[in-house]
Order: sequence, then structure tokens, then C-alpha cells
Amino acid sequence: MTSLDFHWFLPTNGDSRDIVGGGHGTPVGSAGGLRPLTIGYLGQIARSAEQLGFVGALTPTGAWCEDAWLTTAMLAETTERLKFLVAFRPGLISPTLAAQMASTFQRLSGNRLLLNVVTGGESSEQRSYGDFLDKDARYERSAEFLGIIRALWRGETVDHHGKHLHVEGAKLARLPDPVPEIYFGGSSKAAGPVAAEHSDVYLTWGEPPAQVKEKLDWIRGLNPDLRFGIRLHVIARDTSEAAWAEADRLLQHVSPADIAVVQEGLRRSESEGQRRMLDLHGGSRDGLVVSPNLWAGVGLVRGGAGTALVGSHPEIADRIAEYADLGITEFILSGYPHLEEAYWFGEGVLPELRRRGLWSHPAGDTRHEAASIPFAGVAR
Repeated sequence: MTSLDFHWFLPTNGDSRDIVGGGHGTPVGSAGGLRPLTIGYLGQIARSAEQLGFVGALTPTGAWCEDAWLTTAMLAETTERLKFLVAFRPGLISPTLAAQMASTFQRLSGNRLLLNVVTGGESSEQRSYGDFLDKDARYERSAEFLGIIRALWRGETVDHHGKHLHVEGAKLARLPDPVPEIYFGGSSKAAGPVAAEHSDVYLTWGEPPAQVKEKLDWIRGLNPDLRFGIRLHVIARDTSEAAWAEADRLLQHVSPADIAVVQEGLRRSESEGQRRMLDLHGGSRDGLVVSPNLWAGVGLVRGGAGTALVGSHPEIADRIAEYADLGITEFILSGYPHLEEAYWFGEGVLPELRRRGLWSHPAGDTRHEAASIPFAGVAR
């Protein structure tokens, strides 16, 4: 098996020792205090992720967080190898401008751009940006948008008069080389054909393996050549008991009223993926372990990815191997707080995966690298 790739997450809506809400109609906040969001702190997370062996870092998009393009552009100079998986929404900017921005970012960052296309599951949020298409029409527009971008990156002069987008004489003065890879997620019927035709990596949220398999089989039937990735939180500790104690602590100060408010907002979501996340826990604290070492507690107070791998380092490695057996080769992970949890996973689970032949550090031999980035303050 080829080495698995791991990506971390840049919490541009704030970080905390507790779960931070936001996304898909949820109020932004946490049970505890937020860490001030600064480029210095995000840079600390990014540099740590790079040193530990993560390939890239996802930066989210939406009204609930900082702008992904600007944030990652400011962080590029703080790292050397780390790639930035920039989430963006087609239709909010011109496809020609998006192709140019991606080309510039790719060239000036030293080919460290990856693109996460987010069609947009919430009409209310889309309307706040001036976008009044319904969900199915947004997927249609995404297909047009990505078709234009791909043609521009091939060096073509594009005249496109589609149902949703129109450009004439569009051409890039400088082409990206290599072309940034496109990551695309979506669980609705309208999402599959767009992902199959225009993406390099199809993404799913962290559902139980049997449900993930059904989704991957669906996409394979549309395009057998796509790679697959999964988006999960992690709570990795030296022992299973310590990991589950941390999971319990994360919900310790979350009241039933807090959960009710978040769940009410999430039930209004148009996202099929969000609905599938809600179905895992039903808004209840009971039965949050939905599969071995897969905990749905995050989704009680956070929109979007709502499940976490919880357990000892070998247990989490077991679950990663299980997803890898289904065909998942890329894992986009996060944890609270993002700085400390990167170390728990990077110093605990990644070495275990290396021993199993499932992972190798993207920089090769890093025996002397850890000393170059001092880190203190994490209680082990």
C-alpha cells in the first residue's frame, strides 16, 4: 500500500480547549474561552503540523470564519513544505479570477496549493453573499465553474455561455505548473457527477466504515480513477481511558440548552452530508459511540464534520487502517486545541502507522528536524 497522506486543520474561527462551534447555521462559540486568533498562533499550528509530518492543512470557508485565501497567503511564508488546502465557494467570484488567484498562489508559494471546492449547502448564507441559486443549481454552476478553470489551466482561451456563467476571451497570462489538485465533497445526488468529472479527490465526512464504503462505491461507479479522503476530528492519547476521559470532558460544560440551539440550526441545513451527521447522534448524548472508536459528540455542538476518532494510539491506527482498506488515502484531521492535538496525533499515531508501513514522513529522515522547532507546554 502507498503511504497515506495526513492533513491538519487551521481553526480560522478560533481555537479552544473545548469544542468551538460554527458552520452550517450554528452559532460560533465554545464552552470555554477562545484563544485569540492571530497569524502568530495559526503559524505555530502550521509549523508544528509541517514538522510532525502532515502534508497540508485545510482552511475553512464561510461567514463564520476568516477568509481562507487571505489567511493562507499570509501563512505561506511561515512554512516551507506544508501545503494549504484552501476551501472556497464557486460562484462568489469569477472563475477567471479564481483560476488566476490559484495560479498566482501556486507559483509564489512554491507549488503548495490544494483547492477544496465547497458548493454551499445553506441558502441563507449564500444569499448573504448575493447568491440566490438553489442547491441543485449551485451544483450545476460548480460544474461550469470548474470546467472553465480546468480549460484556463490548460492554456486555452475560453468562451463560455452556460446556464449560470458567461465569460468571453478568458485566458491566463501564466499557467500553474503543476495544476492545483481539486478536492470535492458532497453526499447529494447532484454532487456525485460533479465530483466525478472535475475533482481529483472525493471527500467524505467521518461516517462509520460501512456507510463510507457505500458512498465510495457510488463515486467509483461514476469515476474509478478518483482518490478518496475523509474529514475527522481526533482525540489520541497514550491510553484508551485517557482519550475517552477527554471526550467526556469536552461535553462536560455543554448544557442541554446549548445542544438544543445548535441542533435546531443544523436541522435547517440543506446539506445531505449534514443530515447524515445528525442521523448519527439524533441530537442526544446517548449512543454517541457510533462505531468502534468513532464518537459523534462533536456534532452535538458543531456544524460540518461531527465525528472524532477516540482512543489509544494503536486503536486510532487500527481505525485509520480500516478506512484505508476501503480506499481512503488522505485523512484531514483536527482536534481541540489544534496545537496540542497535532502533537498527540503526530507523536503517537503517526509513528504507529510508520511501524505498520502505512505512513512515511514527507520530508524523509526527520531525526534532527524536531530540534529546529522548539515546543513546550503540552502535558503528556
